[in-house]
Amino acid sequence: MRELSFTVAAREGLAEEMARDETVFVVGEGIGERGGNFNTTVGLYELYGPERLRDTPIVERGFVGMCTGAAMTGTRPVVDFMFLDFILDAMGELINQTAKIQYMSSGRLTMPIVLRGCIGIGGASATHHSGNYYPIFAHLPGFRVALPSTPRDAKGLLKTAIRSDDPVLFLEHKSLLNTKGPVPDADADELIPFGRAAVRRAGGDVTVVALCLMVNRTLEAAADLAHDGIAVEVIDPRTVAPLDVDTILESVRKTGRLLIVDEDFAPAGIGAEISAQVTERAFDELDAPIRRLNGLQTPVPYSPPLEAALVPTRERIAAAIRDLVAE
Repeated sequence: MRELSFTVAAREGLAEEMARDETVFVVGEGIGERGGNFNTTVGLYELYGPERLRDTPIVERGFVGMCTGAAMTGTRPVVDFMFLDFILDAMGELINQTAKIQYMSSGRLTMPIVLRGCIGIGGASATHHSGNYYPIFAHLPGFRVALPSTPRDAKGLLKTAIRSDDPVLFLEHKSLLNTKGPVPDADADELIPFGRAAVRRAGGDVTVVALCLMVNRTLEAAADLAHDGIAVEVIDPRTVAPLDVDTILESVRKTGRLLIVDEDFAPAGIGAEISAQVTERAFDELDAPIRRLNGLQTPVPYSPPLEAALVPTRERIAAAIRDLVAE
């Protein structure tokens, strides 16, 4: 194991896949000589040049459509769109072409395309650079949606995404990009499968399913609560399409309590889906109502103090767990 940052680990995964498979290429704004807005492709342009690291104009619908067509021919495009907010301009292409072509062609065509970029609130980025939106894509048949929370998962899930024959949304919370953690040696070629959650902390009193950045904050809250004798089990789904409900159910049957912590809005969110599935399949195992803790449903303000008030904090997560355990 080595200690790498989230960004470096993901970039290493991309570099390994480009070296392994010459059909992999990257398209996006500033991903060529400049190396990407978030250093996602630093050093790769010198190795592969403009044919495989293609800078584009600001035309999201154009390059998403172009790469959808390229994927139909058997190449493996990686669309680096910087912020998920930007790719919303291409929703027509994504919903009606990218997500449906395998069905529409009766399986004769595959769609090995990765759509990667940043999500999340933080850094006073305001409302056009802070969206999450992953419930939208998890709702649409055809898409896979990955939400890595550690450097190891960033690399392993990205490698899996690039080798997939399905369209994958690979979404990186911008507040995680500089975090560091252990990553296997480069020759390990570790692929992390979709649809397999990780139990980040074991506990017997309450289950907390946390998404993306909220995994880190929940682990901090769980460490605080351990001093008071509250044992929190923290589950990181890693992907929300497919969603590993079985691991969540196994934990809930042990603890009898479930809290879902998600920075994204509560209405029609991933937490609502998890809550519905657990209620349908393990209602009799619950000792208390399922609770959700979400970010506020409002456009993200530019003001740092107002922005900070929108999202669950370590303290709010700990308070929500205490309340649930007390029921």
